[in-house]
Amino acid sequence: MRAYRAVLLGTTLAVAAAVANTAAPDAAVKPAPRPPAGIAPAQRRAFFGELHLHTTMSFDAWVSGTKVTPDMAYRFARGETVMIPIAQVAKEQGVKSTADAIPARRAWPLDFTAVTDHSEYLGAVAQLDVPGSRFSQSAFGKQMAKGTRQQFFEGARVIEGEKGPNADDMRAAAEDANGWAVEMKAANANYRPGKFTTFIGYEWTASPGQGIHMHRNVIFNADHAPAPFTGVDSNKPEALWKYLESVRAQGIDVLAIPHNSNLSDGRDFDWNTSEGRPIDAAYAQRRAINEPLVEISQTKGTSETTPELSPADEFASFQIMDRIYKGETAPNQHGSYVREAYGRGLVIQSGVGVNPFKMGVVGGSDIHNGLTTSDEGAYAGGGAFGTDPRTMASSEAVARAALDMTGQSKIVRPSGQNENDPLQLGSAGITGVWAEQNTRESIFAALKRKETFGTSGTRIRVRMFGGWALGPGLLQKADWVKQAYAHGVPMGGDLPARPRGATAPSLALQAMKDPTGANLDRIQVVKVWLDGKGYKEKVFDVALSGGRRDDPKTGKAPPVGDTVDLKTGAYANTIGAPALSAVWRDPEFNPKVAAVYYARVLEIPTPRWTTLLALRSHLPIPTRGPATLQERAWTSPIWFTPG
Repeated sequence: MRAYRAVLLGTTLAVAAAVANTAAPDAAVKPAPRPPAGIAPAQRRAFFGELHLHTTMSFDAWVSGTKVTPDMAYRFARGETVMIPIAQVAKEQGVKSTADAIPARRAWPLDFTAVTDHSEYLGAVAQLDVPGSRFSQSAFGKQMAKGTRQQFFEGARVIEGEKGPNADDMRAAAEDANGWAVEMKAANANYRPGKFTTFIGYEWTASPGQGIHMHRNVIFNADHAPAPFTGVDSNKPEALWKYLESVRAQGIDVLAIPHNSNLSDGRDFDWNTSEGRPIDAAYAQRRAINEPLVEISQTKGTSETTPELSPADEFASFQIMDRIYKGETAPNQHGSYVREAYGRGLVIQSGVGVNPFKMGVVGGSDIHNGLTTSDEGAYAGGGAFGTDPRTMASSEAVARAALDMTGQSKIVRPSGQNENDPLQLGSAGITGVWAEQNTRESIFAALKRKETFGTSGTRIRVRMFGGWALGPGLLQKADWVKQAYAHGVPMGGDLPARPRGATAPSLALQAMKDPTGANLDRIQVVKVWLDGKGYKEKVFDVALSGGRRDDPKTGKAPPVGDTVDLKTGAYANTIGAPALSAVWRDPEFNPKVAAVYYARVLEIPTPRWTTLLALRSHLPIPTRGPATLQERAWTSPIWFTPG
């Protein structure tokens, strides 16, 4: 286990002491007020948060050295300084440490967070940290305490959602850990209505085959929830939906968010159910209700589309995990990416009357050290086990391992998959919502109505409205947002019936740069529409910075430029624009054809985490992956269905 955990130790063991003092405790938690009836939709604000995070309570996080608890994770997310316990990790790896714990603080606080530890044997392995626990005294516990990570997976098969040969020991350890009570207590203790919102949640970690992800994050809108339904209970989404429906019957609202569809081997957006039957109306309706969102970006790649699925999209090759993988067989792309799901949803709807893939989008991290970070410069490689390298006294050896220059960080999973070329991974994504208040009720309502957007980690703020009477001068009006809500629908919604005489719908779009980040290159609209028994797609540039225009021959705009200095990692906002906006009318609209529209916003080029880490550590910039990237945001779609 030592070779694998070297990267984690570099990111967790050496956080510098030059960190601001811990903030004073907030006042006692008060019951969250419901959004006042007087708050109009036009007063909704953008809030940024994390809906996919793991702590020491997750099997694979503990195995990889994480000691951060759910309570610590929430405090870090909301901007407090937390002390990261490192003495035990150092001892296990034979590294000298002069401190028991080190301070860490997030670069900027999030507005909301859900810790989503793996529900399978929740907290069981962390019982090895409890002296005299039943698990530490069991034969399997002793084996795990000194075994390798691969042996852990083979012995427990926890993440594959199977009943492994040591399931009884794991179940007993989970009972002793009382992990669900720990998770709920941490979420409630850190809820600060109006300042910082927490959600009780967990990850349902089902894998119908080795290395195949059909994982879902389950988010509750309550201060309590029944015990999780796990991937050991069933690896079929339909069984999870039955659990969610039973939870709602108890008066607790809940939803599930698929993630890493890019690793689902075509299962997440299949034409068929998990039983192999064609999707019918009842199945489509259940899925649409239980899974209204999908995670489009995280450390293990983006799930929007690929160059193979969207060959005409010049920006399709962004953080595609299986494209940066070396020596691996790429998983089945069909049925694994969100844009294709939108097209398949239209096809299925044309046959059964209901769209099963009517999903809004969110972003997440899937970070497993409990410390949610999303800035490109705040990722240090090593899979999902990195914290801010700007505050680390990391050695050259640690950086080499993170950039995989030594070849020692490779691990073979039980499936035989080579998991750990760090360059295949990216920095974390985040979720944006438009909500009235920073409370559970308000933010959860935004999630349910899909007034959401996901980003690759940047704090781009983007809005999109659709309607039949959104004129070209709308954005010049001081109350344009109020008028857009009054005469249109926000992202996540359905266009109303086409009025008599209306020729085509218009989309009103506005995007603003990250307050401390890069300027914007462009806003694009991605349209997917029904075409016979299939579908087609097209990307339109609707707002370009610098006065650029699409070439009438190629349909492409000239590149925005590139100011990145690969000797220093610096870039300049001398190109691009701090804000972009447009009212765009579909020039190819057919009122008889169902369609779906979403927006994509691109920043100007900036250095990728691999470049920043290499420069910081005085190492060559890796050539196996891109040195720069264009961070981006994606909106939830707006759907059109013919009357």
